[in-house]
Amino acid sequence: MSRMVASEGRYIRTWQERAARIKNELPDKIRRREPVSRNVEALHQERLSFGERLSDRLADAAGSWRFISGFAVVLGVWVTLNSVALIHHWDKYPYILLNLFLSMLAAVQAPVIMMSQNRQESRDRLRSEHDYEINLKAELEIQQLRDKLEQLADKQWQELLALQSEQIGLLNKQIELLRGGSSQASGAGGA
Repeated sequence: MSRMVASEGRYIRTWQERAARIKNELPDKIRRREPVSRNVEALHQERLSFGERLSDRLADAAGSWRFISGFAVVLGVWVTLNSVALIHHWDKYPYILLNLFLSMLAAVQAPVIMMSQNRQESRDRLRSEHDYEINLKAELEIQQLRDKLEQLADKQWQELLALQSEQIGLLNKQIELLRGGSSQASGAGGA
């Protein structure tokens, strides 16, 4: 139990280090307009050894309905041939030889399936790291867009305020002209 907790602790620390590295590298990738998308499946396949690919294929085959139905047919034929009195019985009831073969198959198949599941977990970790990088890039780009929009809005407000100040100044001149013109007209009318 303590080994499992220690292993998880190492995994979390490793992930935090990778996340920090991604956070540091991503702004440079954005500036260079470098894509961060990649084919995670192809990347994972490149890293697999021959034995790992073989065990994945074996696990895929052993986990298919085709294998299960074929295996059921083989078991049915075995039991039938050893139960019917037409031929010599090489494995009489309780089918000890069949049990031996089934045990050997299970002994080989279980570790192969577990290795395949471990690689699936590795593939899922790679996929989650990739998703994190994509999401972080999207977040940073959205932040940059929001900053640019705020700058544009501030610039527009400044331009609108300057235009409004200019218009107020023009209106004040017009009012002064009108006041000056109306006071001259009232002074000329009173003389």
